[in-house]
Amino acid sequence: MITERRVVTVVRQALARGHGGRILTPNVDIVRQARLDPEVRSFLDDATLVVADGMPLVWASRLANNPLPERVTGSSLIWTLSAGLAADARSVFVLGGDTPEIAERAADRLAERCPGLRVAGHLSPPFGFDADPAATDAAAATVVKANPDLVFVGIGFPRQERLIGRLRAELPDTWFLGCGMAVNFVAGLQHRAPVWMQRAGLEWAHRLKTEPRRLARRYLRHDAPYALRLLATATRR
Repeated sequence: MITERRVVTVVRQALARGHGGRILTPNVDIVRQARLDPEVRSFLDDATLVVADGMPLVWASRLANNPLPERVTGSSLIWTLSAGLAADARSVFVLGGDTPEIAERAADRLAERCPGLRVAGHLSPPFGFDADPAATDAAAATVVKANPDLVFVGIGFPRQERLIGRLRAELPDTWFLGCGMAVNFVAGLQHRAPVWMQRAGLEWAHRLKTEPRRLARRYLRHDAPYALRLLATATRR
């Protein structure tokens, strides 16, 4: 686990050498699933870089006297990686967002805020496209044809990780980041929690307030109890 600044440096240096890779940003929910689901565990095993997207993970590491350097979110990396690649005049592809207009808006905002960044393309496939082999083939072909240096895949976990696994085989020199809702955040459709809530580990509460129907069961029934057990175990260790 490394810092956000180091992630950007590693990706830039790897691209300069012609090496691709995959960044995974596990939160409490992904760590919980990885203990139960071999497929989710395989995503962690396959990742080139792993960073902690969740303050409970950082807290647990400190309690266990093996501290992680900081929390690193996909929603933040989409900006810092774009800025880093802009310095090298490299390209990104935005895959995700709720609508094609949102994907385009996100790509435009990245290019606007990061002078020198090239947008290789953007695509917002319809929800459930990955259950249709023909639609998945078409989406993958679009990305492969664009041949970007970095692809931001924001279609939700674990669907985005499955698609990344496929794309890596066809674009071995490209980097990939599964970034969840980050495309919507970049486009301005949705907003992250205030900085103080992020630092206090309360971003989940902000998300729960904005999307209670989708997130209540996951956060309250599964993730919160697991986070408490994780912290208790770390304390005993």
